[in-house]
Amino acid sequence: MKTTLFIARRILKKDSFNYSRPLIRIAILSIVLGLSVMILSVAILTGFQNEISSKVTGFGAHIRISPFDSNRSYETSPVSTRQDFYPQLDIPHVRHIQVFATKAGIVKDKGTIQGVVLKGVDNDYRWDFFSDKLVAGDIISFKEEQASMEILISKNMADLMQVIVGDKLRTYFIMGDHQRGRPFVVSGIFDTGLSDFDNRFIIGDIKNIQRLNGWEPHEVGGFEVMIDDFSKLEEVKAEVYNKVPFNLNVNDIKSLHPEIFDWLKLQDMNVIIILIIMVLVASVTMISTLLILILERTNMIGILKALGMSNTSIRDIFLYNASFVVLRGLAAGNILAVSLALIQKHFAIIKLDQESYFMTHVPVNLQITDLLWINAGTLIVCFLMMIIPSYIITRITPVKAIRFE
Repeated sequence: MKTTLFIARRILKKDSFNYSRPLIRIAILSIVLGLSVMILSVAILTGFQNEISSKVTGFGAHIRISPFDSNRSYETSPVSTRQDFYPQLDIPHVRHIQVFATKAGIVKDKGTIQGVVLKGVDNDYRWDFFSDKLVAGDIISFKEEQASMEILISKNMADLMQVIVGDKLRTYFIMGDHQRGRPFVVSGIFDTGLSDFDNRFIIGDIKNIQRLNGWEPHEVGGFEVMIDDFSKLEEVKAEVYNKVPFNLNVNDIKSLHPEIFDWLKLQDMNVIIILIIMVLVASVTMISTLLILILERTNMIGILKALGMSNTSIRDIFLYNASFVVLRGLAAGNILAVSLALIQKHFAIIKLDQESYFMTHVPVNLQITDLLWINAGTLIVCFLMMIIPSYIITRITPVKAIRFE
């Protein structure tokens, strides 16, 4: 064992009747609390972003293939399903591709009128998102030849229209100079927490839209592409664009709903500020701790210098000493933060107002990479900050240090 490391460990094992012991405990506590706040802040932010992103993509998938004239309109030109990329889009990270169509309409019941968008889907539709969000009823049952009159509506709309599962909901669509009504039956009621989407969309059979628009059975409004890794969105979008014909456009969910994703991106700044503040607090605490340790061991420094030990070696002793304190704080901070995060993730103890936060409880997304980066960054910054006060050792002379009291 190196002499410097041996001395550093001996200093930590000294009895507790010294001036630095309370300060060391305060320094460890500061690192524990600071690291815990940083880990929980990142976990909650990423959890919040993932939750909102998953809800938005649940309504519109990750990538949309549609005619160029669609833009953000709900009335689009038809596109044929007889495409080389459908029903199998052979691109890495693509999980599924499905057809859809939309049509604006008005629901009316018991004197209440509400503007809606009917999103038509076919039997290739993945119900994972809505199945998880159902609060009553069941998903739509498709029929082979005729259009199913079942629809899914949101809890907000069900409360507004005063309907329950099994009730009929009359929906009207404007067709040129006249209107056409459809007596849909409420098959299920969902609640995603995104009021803007819940109050707007109803989900039904795409055959209804095809018949309303006079389309052929092979004509749809577009295609939705679902991927398995949101971080690869731009990359997959570029590959999808190269696969589709020139008359079709490709948009990702970020370009379709920029206001939501720009708002989520702004949340990063809050966490960055928290991380900077917590690291600075821990660093200042470690500087103060190291200065006290040096001051308390001035006599020892003088004796070691008189015995011929170099300034560098003596500095290493105190850097080792301070590093032990940081590592203890990091270990305890990780245990505390991970424990709290797992408890919240599995038991959802901290609740939220869904109308304000779009979810019922605080979401947590605990990633090992985030833990490693936060721990490594805290350790490096604290160590760099400790180097500065350690240079005081070079100013201490043996004679004055031995006489120091």
